[in-house]
Amino acid sequence: MLNVLWLATEASAEEGFGLNLDLLDTNLINLGILIAVLLYFAPGFIGKILRERRATIEQAITEAEQRQKQAAAALAEQQQNLTQAQAEAEKILATAQTRAQEVKERIALQAEQDIERMKATANQEMDTERDKAIAQLRSIVASKALVQVESRLKETLDDNAQQQLIDRSIGLLGGQL
Repeated sequence: MLNVLWLATEASAEEGFGLNLDLLDTNLINLGILIAVLLYFAPGFIGKILRERRATIEQAITEAEQRQKQAAAALAEQQQNLTQAQAEAEKILATAQTRAQEVKERIALQAEQDIERMKATANQEMDTERDKAIAQLRSIVASKALVQVESRLKETLDDNAQQQLIDRSIGLLGGQL
């Protein structure tokens, strides 16, 4: 019977397809043992590997979710810090602008006061100089007038007229005493 099978296998090998029932030639025993061993040991071993792999993946996902939550919290905190910093910057800018305006007004007021003080000083100095000039002119005019009066008196007054003037003046003074 083996010969018949062998002839059928040989004939089918030539044709391209055939059935080989020789157990030793096809390694069916080895395959059966391998499949039995796999079916006996594989569920526990492969199950354990798959469970470990699943646990590792779950742990990695959990860690990734935690890092994502931490990153989101850090982002929210930094955005809040940014908002606070922007508000503080706007506040500082507004304060600086207000202060600059106050300083500008104060400087303008001080400059105006300085100008008024300088005008007052200049007017006072001009008044003083004018008063000096007027006093000097009066003095010059008075001395010229005295010189002119003396020269006229010398021309118009002779000794006799002079004596009469002195007597009259003494008489007036004597009457008042």
